[in-house]
Amino acid sequence: MVPPRSVLITGASSGIGRALAMASAAPGVVLHLAGRDAARLAEVEAGCRSRGAEVRTRVLEVTDASAMAAWIAAAGRLDLVVANAGISAGTGGRQPETAAQTRSIFAVNLDGMLNTVLPALDTMAVQEADAVGVRGRIAVVASVAAFVAGPGAPAYCAAKAAVDFWTVATACAARKGGILLTSVCPGYVRTAMTAKNTFPMPGLMDADRAAGIILRGIAAGRRRVVFPWWIGLAARILGLLPPRLSGALLSVPPAKRPLPNVSL
Repeated sequence: MVPPRSVLITGASSGIGRALAMASAAPGVVLHLAGRDAARLAEVEAGCRSRGAEVRTRVLEVTDASAMAAWIAAAGRLDLVVANAGISAGTGGRQPETAAQTRSIFAVNLDGMLNTVLPALDTMAVQEADAVGVRGRIAVVASVAAFVAGPGAPAYCAAKAAVDFWTVATACAARKGGILLTSVCPGYVRTAMTAKNTFPMPGLMDADRAAGIILRGIAAGRRRVVFPWWIGLAARILGLLPPRLSGALLSVPPAKRPLPNVSL
């Protein structure tokens, strides 16, 4: 794979998105970075510029379909798009999630992904293919939570399952048109999102290491990247158990906390 010269990343102001931006930054590379926090986005911009990249930032909500489509269309040629923006929350171990929290998680994690990937597919479809017939690459950040129905985070698990399945299924037809899709299913990564968790996080790794694994998987043209492999395997096995048994096992650790200002 020729290193991408034009990269677009959502959720780039922190966590995995920030790590991917920094890892992609180099002389001759144009980075299109979006996030919700202007101050943190500016810090990422400065860090990427110090590595020689040209950086164009935008404060955007991925739930705004028209704004996302306009931003992506104006970016010009895109070699790599990473739909990374997402939010995480759960029941707090008390009652079922509220309608507001459930809809918020689906709006950001699922609709926000589609608001990124669908315009990117349109853009890449008319781009000139490279020497090996690739017009562009798109990575979508899902989670190993996609493989289990976790009672502590129902909407999060369900949204990530939809993200993963849609991406892997769409990859078949997209590949015929020269566009390579990759579903990224990480385990626990040390970010501001996981810092709020009050339960053990086996396999926890730094965001920089995760970014390296992700970029290598994209470069290899893999349709799904799961890491650490043993966390992915454990999640797969849990997902195969009868719901009553898997639910009992997954109810032992504390649940994810609910979103701030959303009562349960």
